[in-house]
Amino acid sequence: MDNQLISTTQAVDPVFIFIFGACLVMLLGITAAMILFVVRYRRSRSPEPTSDRDGSLWLEIVWTLLPTLLVLAMFYYGWSGYLTLRTVPKGALQTKAVARMWAWSFQYENGKTSDKLYVPVGKPVQVNLESKDVIHGFFVPAFRIKRDVVPGMKNHVWFVASRPGSYDIYCSQYCGTGHSAMIGKVEAVPEAQFTAWLNEAKEEKEGDEGMAHEVFEKFGCLGCHSTDGSQKVGPTFKGLYGSKVNVTRGGKKETVTADDGYLTESIKTPAAAIVEGFPPIMPAPEGITDAQVKAVVEFIKGLK
Repeated sequence: MDNQLISTTQAVDPVFIFIFGACLVMLLGITAAMILFVVRYRRSRSPEPTSDRDGSLWLEIVWTLLPTLLVLAMFYYGWSGYLTLRTVPKGALQTKAVARMWAWSFQYENGKTSDKLYVPVGKPVQVNLESKDVIHGFFVPAFRIKRDVVPGMKNHVWFVASRPGSYDIYCSQYCGTGHSAMIGKVEAVPEAQFTAWLNEAKEEKEGDEGMAHEVFEKFGCLGCHSTDGSQKVGPTFKGLYGSKVNVTRGGKKETVTADDGYLTESIKTPAAAIVEGFPPIMPAPEGITDAQVKAVVEFIKGLK
């Protein structure tokens, strides 16, 4: 790795250790001095003052100068670490993280999308942040990176995964009822494996199922809807087709059958009929095609 390349972990951890260490030394020193003075100069031992001095120039200089130098040192290390976090190394892999309630989706320069952020080990990665609805927060504790994702504002983070593994992505800003479930993954893999994954072509045999999964990844559908019957922010897809659903349409409650027409309407215009017991927050998927809608409907049909 380039000698000038420093990982975000290396930028943050030394600053934390330095500040924590300085605070710990001060805590122990002040506590020890306090105990010594309480024991040595207690009233029972020295009932009357033995000195009439009311100040010390050198003492005041010391306790003013030392904290000033300590704070300046903290500022220096913190500022240098901040510059490292905001200066992206040359040649970094460019990706985009798209946040929406309540899921992450990731896009690469060749047009590939994924619901996980795949990255090569040992290479810098720049993640450009975009929100489709409210303020989110891109937070990966393993790499010490956290940045707000604000609608209409350009922002980014970068990091280097030093070893293969799976690392959690959290949303650090409360973004609604599904906030706690908005968890993504960074999958760090060897460079050769990443290149093969990035450039692999989709197989024709995937058909409707493959297209449905592509839609789920692009629009973050599985952040709110499950395919196994488990409870999430939105209705589960499993067993949905053909079932009776209580909805509110135009302010009036009604019961409908989840057939092709209902599912198509729900995908294209989710606010048209709100399912009872679930919040009316699903955004319309911009740019979705009729073929993609049909593929999703066919996929839901198979989830009995």
